Amino acid sequence: MSDLKIAQSEPLFNSNKKMTYLVLGFFAFLILLPALGPTKFFLHLMIMIFMHAVISQSWNIIGGFSGQISLGHGAFFGIGAYATSFFYVEYGLTPWIGILIGIIVCAIVAILIGIPMLRLSGHYFAIATLLVGISFQIIFQRWDLVGAASGLWVPLTSEDSLYAIQFHSSKVPYYYLFLIFFTIIFFITWLISRSKLGYRLRAVRDDAQAAQSLGIDVAKHKIIAFAISAMMMSPMGSLFAQYILIVDPDRMFNFEISIIALLITVLGGIGYVWGPLVGTLILIPLAEYARIFFGGTGGAVDLMVYGIVLMFICIFKPSGIISFLPNHILHREKMR
Repeated sequence: MSDLKIAQSEPLFNSNKKMTYLVLGFFAFLILLPALGPTKFFLHLMIMIFMHAVISQSWNIIGGFSGQISLGHGAFFGIGAYATSFFYVEYGLTPWIGILIGIIVCAIVAILIGIPMLRLSGHYFAIATLLVGISFQIIFQRWDLVGAASGLWVPLTSEDSLYAIQFHSSKVPYYYLFLIFFTIIFFITWLISRSKLGYRLRAVRDDAQAAQSLGIDVAKHKIIAFAISAMMMSPMGSLFAQYILIVDPDRMFNFEISIIALLITVLGGIGYVWGPLVGTLILIPLAEYARIFFGGTGGAVDLMVYGIVLMFICIFKPSGIISFLPNHILHREKMR
């Protein structure tokens, strides 16, 4: 049988079996984890890991899959947070609907700003996204309808409420909410990576001119990646707003959100489905424990250590920490 026939007969979603069992075991452990009686801090740590893994994964779609370096991706985090909080505070609308509104608004915003900006490439696109992210923060700081610089304070419910996504007695419900979204986003990313869209995005990333010569609409696929990425980011802003119950421009449109998403992805392995998770498992515990031992932001100890790690990764393993794994684990098995 010719190589062409073998390639045509190969199932698109034929995955490495060992990796599949490992992933299923990992998610089974995460589901059962609260039953082991972890501390409140450990649950908070896991919530932060889930949230930052999704944030980084959303950036990975635009940065890792399509090769567009965005420095203002945190804007979509803020839009999701405000969409949920505003409609709940002003109209009593359940945050569940607010999450959907945030996703839709982020998709529309990504398309509207993506049409002109994605004509740019390289550092020009990065600078443009940086300015857009800063612009959103300034706009919301001066927008009286959403509380301007003071932001919004989400009213507390008297008891746990699934309708309001508020749980005061335990962090376990928040743990499972973030875990559900974490699972959904990573599954969607895995599907995209194995789909025709994923292969076309990587073709655009590797050589846009060659991809265009093969009939791939480069501009269209960049916009699709940008919109999907924004839609993935939005729910994390919404859930985080319900987790801390305070929404303000300085926190929700913080430039650090975009930078952390980029750094985590590069550290773990840009362009890999599991790269953002690997990077998150290293950086976020480091940041949280540094905050405990040194107070405040951790005295920037976490960033200094991360900088050293990143320097060595860039020198010895530019593809990220995940590239230390053997190829037969990273890539699917081929049919013989």
